[in-house]
Amino acid sequence: MSNSTNGPSVLDKVLNFSIVSVPRFIIGSLVLFGIAVNFGNVVGRYVFLSPIIWAEEIMIYIMVWTVFVGSILVTWEGRHLKMDFFTILLPSPFKEILNFLGVITFIAVCYFVLPQNWKVVDMMFRLDQRSVVSEIPMVIPHFALLLGFSLMLVAIIFRFRSHVRGNLESEVDELIAATTGNQDSDVER
Repeated sequence: MSNSTNGPSVLDKVLNFSIVSVPRFIIGSLVLFGIAVNFGNVVGRYVFLSPIIWAEEIMIYIMVWTVFVGSILVTWEGRHLKMDFFTILLPSPFKEILNFLGVITFIAVCYFVLPQNWKVVDMMFRLDQRSVVSEIPMVIPHFALLLGFSLMLVAIIFRFRSHVRGNLESEVDELIAATTGNQDSDVER
């Protein structure tokens, strides 16, 4: 994707910003906000004997958002939990075939989930469904799934070739290379 003589292309910079930098900022902000809400709830509960009744509900929604925004980063970097014990042992054409099947399955799941989730988000928006305690519009937590799966699809499509070739090392690949001292795995890819 990048041109080695001119550095990263404009598309590389835009993708890196929108699929890596923005999600990291969102996750960091949400975690800090969650810590503040939790701290405020602890102080309210044990110092003032008046807990923030909506705190736990909000922290659950923060967790949902961090998981689905974080899944974008995980997809971009090829760090999903996967059963790659056999694929790392396979010779070149079979490894790429299995990786290709995995990537195609991932894309198929995204194409299945996205329209279903769009219906749910649209329904939550039209019905103005609200959470029980904090009265937050339920479109907000449900939109996290839609955003996450949409950008996971974009990430896997733009890095399709790297996912199939196995250029995106997993922790297992890194551990095997470290323990065996085999640095030739990068050259083979």
